[in-house]
Amino acid sequence: MRHLYWFRNDLRLNDNPGLLAHAGADRLLLVYLWPRNRPWCNVTGMGEQRERFLVENVRSLRQGLLRLGQDLLVLHGSPEVVIPELVRDYRVDRVGASRAPGYYERRTVELLRRRLPVPLDLHDTGTLFDEESLPFGSGALPAHFTPFREQVEALPVAAPVPRPDVLPRPPAAPFNDVPESTTRPHTALPIRGGSVPGNRRLRQFVFEDQGIARYKTTRNCLDGLAGSSTLSPWLANGSLSAREVAAAIRRFERRHERNESTRWLYFELLWREFFQWRALQDDRSLFRAGGGARRLRRCTFEPRSFTRWCAGDTDYPIVNAVMRQLTATGWASNRGRQIASSCLVNELQLDWRYGAAFFEKHLIDYDVASNYGNWQYIAGVGADPRGGRHFDLDKQAREHDPDGTFTRKWDGDRPPQPVHVTDAADWPIVDP
Repeated sequence: MRHLYWFRNDLRLNDNPGLLAHAGADRLLLVYLWPRNRPWCNVTGMGEQRERFLVENVRSLRQGLLRLGQDLLVLHGSPEVVIPELVRDYRVDRVGASRAPGYYERRTVELLRRRLPVPLDLHDTGTLFDEESLPFGSGALPAHFTPFREQVEALPVAAPVPRPDVLPRPPAAPFNDVPESTTRPHTALPIRGGSVPGNRRLRQFVFEDQGIARYKTTRNCLDGLAGSSTLSPWLANGSLSAREVAAAIRRFERRHERNESTRWLYFELLWREFFQWRALQDDRSLFRAGGGARRLRRCTFEPRSFTRWCAGDTDYPIVNAVMRQLTATGWASNRGRQIASSCLVNELQLDWRYGAAFFEKHLIDYDVASNYGNWQYIAGVGADPRGGRHFDLDKQAREHDPDGTFTRKWDGDRPPQPVHVTDAADWPIVDP
């Protein structure tokens, strides 16, 4: 039997049940397809830091596979076109892949399944729980986080499965090296992609520094690595699994202590879990201006305001600092993202989807479920029972950057600009 396994957002060997499910084949072709760039809300392409981090994850996965006598075929193209060609060329009998949320991801799998002459198996590799263990039926996912948490918090999380000791040999394919990125991590967030750096950060935060023991009081810190776990980039790319993080939390609680901070870090995993399953259920509604309930809000698209927000050149220094941090490092804290998104939605009165698309371009921890789910939450068209969040930007600056250190570090104080700009083309001169 010849199998093909398509890596998606599960770029790891540890705790990868999808990969293990195909480890009994006689020959195994392992494939990764580079993400396609879809123009969306005046944004296209991938930011330098996001692309750099993804390249490092793919290179790390390939190096791990080479040590097992395997390899990774990295290609560009549409999965529904490329994978059937590989199945034909290498006489593959079965195809496997991880389940991934998102409308385009679902449509891709549907098209692929119709075009494949062999079975396609989907595996739950990106969540704490598999679909069968959830206490609610298909399509009955709670609309809000609290009832979801109350039903799943006590559920047991399966232990991470070990990495394979051996893998079937690959067929003779034109494997090529993945070129290194020419971009380097920003000195303010010097983290690398791959399972080894991800597991190192997990050990450091939980066991070495024991930052988990005070996480509830430090999680709103605006700078990376200073209070946040900063595990989200590896979780989003799948070089670290949610079950590995949950297992580390439980080990710490058994060996040291269980307190509100350790519980809060697990809550963050449950928030991530909630958005993953909501994205599968919401499907296209995740990208609608009014969400699933079609709750349209008053907004517009004013290109100058959007450009200023993207560039970190607004009239709000704390927002500017967050946006400049984001574009330079590919990351911003959860608190920083809330501040920036609230500004775009409420102060600037712009369509939230333009902000979500800009975050998608730059975030090294981008995943469709968490990004668009959180933006809908702020805009009041998603999972927020209060109908949206409007942050007092002055208050946020006083509470989270009281001495202005973060704002100065990221050059958030920008020269004032006029509220309105007119030109002769739009406003002809009339002789009085």
